[in-house]
Amino acid sequence: MQVKDLSVEDFKFLIQETVTETVQSLLNDPDVDKQLKTEVSQSLADSLQRTRNGERGISAEEVAQRLGLDW
Repeated sequence: MQVKDLSVEDFKFLIQETVTETVQSLLNDPDVDKQLKTEVSQSLADSLQRTRNGERGISAEEVAQRLGLDW
């Protein structure tokens, strides 16, 4: 069957299904069933707690400077 043989409704459905599949493939998280290592999880929790306590991290400018980037 060719596209020219489809009814308008069938063609719309085909396009709709194609768009749906494409969007779903773009939104799928490849890490959805994976778990963080304990060390990484703890480091993130510590960082979040420091932020909640009002501590500030390294500025973007300082990170760029450390990496030798022009910011």
